[in-house]
Amino acid sequence: MVWVLNGPNLGRLGRRQPEIYGSMSHDELVDHVQHTADRLGLDVVVRQTDSEAQMIGWLHEAADRRIPVVINPAAWSHYNIAIADAVAQVEAPVIEVHLSNTARREEFRHHSVVSAYVTGTITGLGISGYDLALRYLASGDAI
Repeated sequence: MVWVLNGPNLGRLGRRQPEIYGSMSHDELVDHVQHTADRLGLDVVVRQTDSEAQMIGWLHEAADRRIPVVINPAAWSHYNIAIADAVAQVEAPVIEVHLSNTARREEFRHHSVVSAYVTGTITGLGISGYDLALRYLASGDAI
């Protein structure tokens, strides 16, 4: 089991700045991730929320159940210590994914408070970032 957790505004994929985030909707992203997981033999649950409390609850549950997580914390990456603290509690592998290359964007997006607590970060590869994260988790190399 792997949880794919998407943060704020990602439910608006396909409508929100497609020149940055692409034209795929969140529903299409869910289908894509589920197809990739099926090919890799993984069970996957994909969730999206704009609620900090909801995301923290999911991360606490992942920590308690030792569920690996692929997380796109979106804007929370850059300032949300509560999300970072919740990620830090997950002992299973956690892969941080960003659709855009945050290092090539506004200065405030260059640093992630979440990155210090994840197994690895994939940024700037669009939807393929999710595929790579799932491949890594399925490979058995995840520590």
